[in-house]
Amino acid sequence: MSQSCLASHVLFLAGAPALSEFRIAKLRDSLASRHVKTIAAHFRYFVELSGELSTADARFLGELLHAEPHTPNANALLVTPRLGTVSPWSSKATDIAANCGLSAITRIERGVSWQLTLKKGCKPDMQAILPLLHDRMTESVLFDESEALKLFHHVEAPTFKSVDVLKGGQAAGKRALAKANADWGLALSADEIDYLVENFTKVGRNPTDVELMMFAQANS
Repeated sequence: MSQSCLASHVLFLAGAPALSEFRIAKLRDSLASRHVKTIAAHFRYFVELSGELSTADARFLGELLHAEPHTPNANALLVTPRLGTVSPWSSKATDIAANCGLSAITRIERGVSWQLTLKKGCKPDMQAILPLLHDRMTESVLFDESEALKLFHHVEAPTFKSVDVLKGGQAAGKRALAKANADWGLALSADEIDYLVENFTKVGRNPTDVELMMFAQANS
């Protein structure tokens, strides 16, 4: 693997198709009304290194992931695990790499690069297309593959945020929670927002972002 694939000690690799032909066909049918003509999806791997990989280790890594060196595409539709998180897949893959003796690897993450072609003369309606390609609660969408470097930003854990549902009565509380729902991608329904505002008002405190995320996960 050439040095051109290293960017801030992160190796970019392109892998195999991410979906079966059956799933691609099903998704294409779902997107037909959005003027999508063809769809392809391939895995992208991002490997954080603490040092140089030997030629033998680089070759073994490629065989392990069924992937090869890749130059990041600046015009892409890339779905990754949510920025600021470590995916379960990453934890398992990184452990496997360590058990295989790839000591220079500190973390491996995986994303999916989507390639869409539209019917002639049509423009993409990304607001309608993206919800069918990713889970906004657990994944991020990037339009430049080099932005996948953000997956490896090491920052201190942020303090808890809260949503002020107590100020201004229940109507104001619902508006505040609806805004957090959109900003944080919680995917709460209107009934769930009503339930949360009512019950946190009863106990006399505001919900934290962690509580809301846990509630959204449990009810998804």
